[in-house]
Amino acid sequence: MIDWNTIDTVLLDMDGTLLDLHFDNQFWLEHVPVHYARQHNLTIEAAKRYLYRRFAARQGQLEWYCLDHWQQELNLDLITMKREIAHLISLRPGTKTFLQALHASSKQVIMITNAHQDSLSLKLEKASLAEYFDKLISSHQYGFAKEHPGFWQALQNDLGITPRQCLFIDDSLPVLRSGLKWGIHNLIAISHPDSQQGAKDTEEFPAVNDFRELLPIPA
Repeated sequence: MIDWNTIDTVLLDMDGTLLDLHFDNQFWLEHVPVHYARQHNLTIEAAKRYLYRRFAARQGQLEWYCLDHWQQELNLDLITMKREIAHLISLRPGTKTFLQALHASSKQVIMITNAHQDSLSLKLEKASLAEYFDKLISSHQYGFAKEHPGFWQALQNDLGITPRQCLFIDDSLPVLRSGLKWGIHNLIAISHPDSQQGAKDTEEFPAVNDFRELLPIPA
């Protein structure tokens, strides 16, 4: 699937790629509505209908991923709430083996995530991922979600990397398409981002479930 000899930089998403998306789906689709329903004396179904509409209106925008935005909008302590179910944060299949192999290689390894910095910090704490990366970048640092071309321009200005020498792995098809427009041609999707759900149609992109499918990586 990959000609590793043509790759000098590996760009990796976090949620749904390195980490099981079950945590995030459970948090936003179940845990937040329960707290919101309790706060406003609503049924959980009524809270879900209201919140899902609010979330959908911001999908793909930086605010969709921003804990500060939603804490202000919903008047909920989202970081404390995330810690309540932090036991659900877990690595996807083969993640640690793949990261260890990358770390032992000559490749530059960079995490690029839409996760807010507070969420990123919690997940790095629980999953012990930071040691495998040369740089950790949240899109909030650049002011653009990865779906936006401004993110990729800021990334290039920041790091000076060459798109055609990158491998980019992400579970989001809109984000992969945004990377493709920037000039990345080595793109891989994730077939099962949420372990509790079935396979995802990754359309035009090749996909993996277990990162060990991408080994070996030359030194």
